[in-house]
Amino acid sequence: MIVIKSEEDLACMRRSGQIAAEVRDTVAARLSPGVTTGELDDYAAELIKERDATSAFLGYKGYPRTLCTSVDSEVVHGIPGKRRVELGSIVSIDVGILFEGFVGDTATTVMVGTSDERVVKLLDATQSALAAGIEQAVSGNRLGDISNAIEKVARRAGFSIVKEFVGHGIGRTMHEDPQVPNYGPAGKGPRLKAGMTLALEPMINLGAPEVEIMDDGWTVRTRDRMPSAHFEHTVAIHNGQAEILTQWTKEG
Repeated sequence: MIVIKSEEDLACMRRSGQIAAEVRDTVAARLSPGVTTGELDDYAAELIKERDATSAFLGYKGYPRTLCTSVDSEVVHGIPGKRRVELGSIVSIDVGILFEGFVGDTATTVMVGTSDERVVKLLDATQSALAAGIEQAVSGNRLGDISNAIEKVARRAGFSIVKEFVGHGIGRTMHEDPQVPNYGPAGKGPRLKAGMTLALEPMINLGAPEVEIMDDGWTVRTRDRMPSAHFEHTVAIHNGQAEILTQWTKEG
C-alpha cells in the first residue's frame, strides 16, 4: 500500500530531509586522502546527535553503523571502518535520518582528488539520471516513467544499471511501497499522486551490471570490480511537481 502524506507529514519530512542533506554534505566535505570511513561515520553520528535526530541506519536489520560508505567498486551498504580513503578514489556517502517520526534518505558520490575521465563521466551520468527521474515524479505520470527516464540517461552514456537494488517509498519507515526500479518501460506501474514520497537512487556501474554481496553480509560491490556511482534524493509529489526534500544549501 502506498502511503499518501498529509501537509503536516510533508512538513516533518522537509525537516528530516534537510538534516539528512546537511549531514551528507558536511561529511562529504571531510573526505580527503588518509581519512578512514570510520572517522567519517563518527563525525556523522556527532552531527546527527547535535540536531536531535537519530540515524535511520544504525540497528536497521542489524546494520552496525550510522552511515553507509561505499568505496570505488562498492555499490551500496559499505560498512564504515578502518579503511583509509585513497587519492583518486570515489566514495558514496549514504545518510538516513529519523526526525519527528519521519525518515530522510539521501546519498552522494564524491571524487577524492582527480580521477580518470571515465569515472568523471560515470558520476555526471548518474547525477543526470537522478535529475531525469525527478523530472518525471509529477502528478499524473506513472511510476515507470521515473524508472525509464533514469535508464535512458544511463544507457545513452554507455553505462550499466544495477537491477538487484532499487529506490523505494519512504515516510515513517525507511522502506515503504512502492519499489522504484532504475530501469523499465515508461507508462507502467501506479499512477503518481500528490502526497507520495519516494527515495530515488540510481546505482550505475562503469562496467557490467552484475553485483555481489561481500562476506560482511552488507557491502554490495560490482562483480567485475569496476567503479560504481550512487546518488539519492528523497522527493515528494506536491502541487503537481517533484519537490526535493534533501536539497541543502549552506547558509552564510
